[in-house]
Amino acid sequence: MARVDERRLIEKLRAIEALFAGATTEGERAAADEARQRILQRLADVEREEPAVEHRFKLADDWSRRVFLALLRRYGIEPYRYPRQRRTTVMAKVPKRFVDETLWPEFEQLSATLRSHLQDVTDRIVAEVIHGDSSEAGEVEAPALR
Repeated sequence: MARVDERRLIEKLRAIEALFAGATTEGERAAADEARQRILQRLADVEREEPAVEHRFKLADDWSRRVFLALLRRYGIEPYRYPRQRRTTVMAKVPKRFVDETLWPEFEQLSATLRSHLQDVTDRIVAEVIHGDSSEAGEVEAPALR
């Protein structure tokens, strides 16, 4: 069952990339490499019209940071940090329009899809191995201060 879930997740992630590449047919959506090439071409076109500027991205957690770093590298954008910056901070030089129209929206969808998958897997494993009820703790009144 886990392998089926992973295959479905990979298909969803490829569909997201195809969406941001402007894919219009089911066949195109399945062609992740073609989608990547279109996005790379879009980045090259934007770079000719608009200079790359330094951006600071603050990511919520290690999982988001990993997804974002991989996405930057996928498009040939070199991420970096300055000394004393937190690990959740990622710097990159990229045209603002590419960030606004492609990079950040794609990252948000990829991250949400992965987060949902990880949440489902975690819930399933906790229910099977630890306890079936992993709901939030109930709220009670705070003790009176003396």
